[in-house]
Amino acid sequence: MSISKVRRRPRAGGGKPANAYVLPLTVSRDALIEDGADKRFRALVHDLLTISTRMEAVREHHGRRMGISGPQYSLLIALAHLQGAQGASVGAVAQALHVSSAFVASETGKLARRGLVFKRVNPRDRRGVLLSLAPAGRLALDRASDEIRAINDLFFGTLDRKSFDALCAAATALVAGSRKALHYLSAVEDEGPAALGAAG
Repeated sequence: MSISKVRRRPRAGGGKPANAYVLPLTVSRDALIEDGADKRFRALVHDLLTISTRMEAVREHHGRRMGISGPQYSLLIALAHLQGAQGASVGAVAQALHVSSAFVASETGKLARRGLVFKRVNPRDRRGVLLSLAPAGRLALDRASDEIRAINDLFFGTLDRKSFDALCAAATALVAGSRKALHYLSAVEDEGPAALGAAG
């Protein structure tokens, strides 16, 4: 029998295509919704995830060039900015990088064993530790500085002063908002949605 003579079954619903799925809004704040939709917000999230992935790739590259991990590279950069003449406390570095003091203590311990970082007792509080770059750490950053500068200029070079200031302000606000979101996740995972709802 000819294929052209085969009767095709009618589509479900009288031959009309099924309605396309519409994702419920993923935000509820008016500032994040445009024309009743969150399409622009979703595009922003995708862009931020892409930027985050690419920034991590850059950080890992810089770390590899120095024979250390990406997070350890970030620690060296933070110390270079924070140490001043006396050194930086573990807490100050942790606050700048938005990580735990335990993480800073552990990773700077590894860097100290590699001869890249100095750790000494804080003379004002003998329970604390002051961190600073060792000569080898300074040399590693000096040698990488041309490449660091070139990559950062490419990564952020499309920003003018106004958009750079706006991005800095937005990033600070998102750090605060993301902290609240993680606290929410922690409450849900620790006590369950029912407990969270009862508490709220």
